[in-house]
Amino acid sequence: MTDTVIPVVDIRDHRYRTTVPAVPARLEMPSGLLADTRGRPLRDLRISVTDRCNFRCVYCMPKDVFDKDYQFLPHSELLSFEEIERIVRIAIEHGVEKIRLTGGEPLLRKNIERLIEMLAKLTTRDGQPLDLTLTTNASLLARKAQSLKDAGLTRVSVSLDALDDAVFKRMNDVDFSVHDVLAGIETAQRVGLAPLKVNMVVQKGVNDDQIVPLAGHFKGTGIILRFIEFMDVGASNGWNMASVVPSAEVIQRIDAAFPLDSLQPNYLGETAERWRYRDGSGEIGVISSVTQAFCHDCTRARLSTEGKLYLCLFATQGYDLRALLREGRSDLEISNALAGVWRQRSDRYSELRADPETQAARAARKIEMSYIGG
Repeated sequence: MTDTVIPVVDIRDHRYRTTVPAVPARLEMPSGLLADTRGRPLRDLRISVTDRCNFRCVYCMPKDVFDKDYQFLPHSELLSFEEIERIVRIAIEHGVEKIRLTGGEPLLRKNIERLIEMLAKLTTRDGQPLDLTLTTNASLLARKAQSLKDAGLTRVSVSLDALDDAVFKRMNDVDFSVHDVLAGIETAQRVGLAPLKVNMVVQKGVNDDQIVPLAGHFKGTGIILRFIEFMDVGASNGWNMASVVPSAEVIQRIDAAFPLDSLQPNYLGETAERWRYRDGSGEIGVISSVTQAFCHDCTRARLSTEGKLYLCLFATQGYDLRALLREGRSDLEISNALAGVWRQRSDRYSELRADPETQAARAARKIEMSYIGG
């Protein structure tokens, strides 16, 4: 058995390694056709509404770092719901169609239903409803599912890394029962937060024996199970390549128990590779950022809890939109600043992961998943 080495660094330091994006002298009206240096449009915005979580998952917020003395952001530093809604309105004019609320655990943000109500009133440039979704550990989902649906939430994705209760409790590290997560999933499905997706982060020797049991549990339920390769996000999760179970192996294991056929993507930039059960009883997906990079059509930007825009889950540089909001800039000025940031985007970390120079440049400035959202 090998020990996990967790770097002794101040992981909050990255919150201030940001710049305020420049507002150009000549302002342009947004056209909805914004593209980066590789021709990738901006279509998805993931918004972290809190840096707090009530789980201490070993691959995300391990207790060694996020202990009782860890200083989370004070409420005054968080974007207000009005500020979030304003950024979303601006982003929509550049082509954003999908909003995902994340954390931390987003259901810990007080009155999150009010924010959902505000965002649900917005429409895309062509007048269609936003795809408004939320990722949760489901610890509060059973009691909140109906109010979330009533507020206008479209659907939810639930993180669940094991079906076996002992394995699950070891991974969440707060003794939370898988039974309660399943109850939240059932309630969400019953109130119509669908299609509901369940995400499993797979770690070799930790929970990979749960792949087939989870597939069997959700097969035929209408719930889409997705398997995510363990990724090198942040500095605190002790990531190494030996802990990665390649998605190809995940598919092989499930196919041996429940035969599969591949499916085409639903849309450009979809993160999951889709597979259907041959007997027609549903589908699964695999997200393969480590072994099969999909940077070439990534359409996602991320907004941190206190208003820093990141162009990649593996970014080392943020752009402070909150500063522009709070210094009284107009919507058009912020729109042009955002456009300038996206147009210079060239991020493709997953394609360059094996490059020593890329690793060295990123080593000291990794962004924690709990801060930026998954």
